[in-house]
Amino acid sequence: MRKLTLVVFAVALSMTLIIAKETIMAQEKPAYNVVRHVVLFKFKDTATPEQIKKVEQDFRALRDKIKQIVEFEWGTNVSPENLSQGFTHCFLLTFRSEADRDAYIVHPAHKEFASTLGPVLDKVLVVDYKPPIIMTTINANVSSGQPKS
Repeated sequence: MRKLTLVVFAVALSMTLIIAKETIMAQEKPAYNVVRHVVLFKFKDTATPEQIKKVEQDFRALRDKIKQIVEFEWGTNVSPENLSQGFTHCFLLTFRSEADRDAYIVHPAHKEFASTLGPVLDKVLVVDYKPPIIMTTINANVSSGQPKS
């Protein structure tokens, strides 16, 4: 009976320590009210595959040039719904705050990139949103959704 009591005590103590550790870790994660910046590109019919690839590469390069970008992913449309209205590329950037997003918009690297798009883009659609407060640790080294070239 004494052995059973010790086992029950050991299990209860272990569970208490695990719960305490998880509670402390959850409290250490800061809450960020992030801003998501969604960019959709519709390329001109005259844009060549090489020009499109260059735009993809140049957009991806911004994550290494602009420190305010804390997450970056991108991809091409794979929706079967046929509602894309010709937009083929989606880029999703995450910023810690509206101020960081604003700094990105006026950053010289962003302005330079945007100035090169006229010859190849038909339309651009940008939507920014703030998801509900999320508990996360934002990692500035998040890779893109596509392999690096």
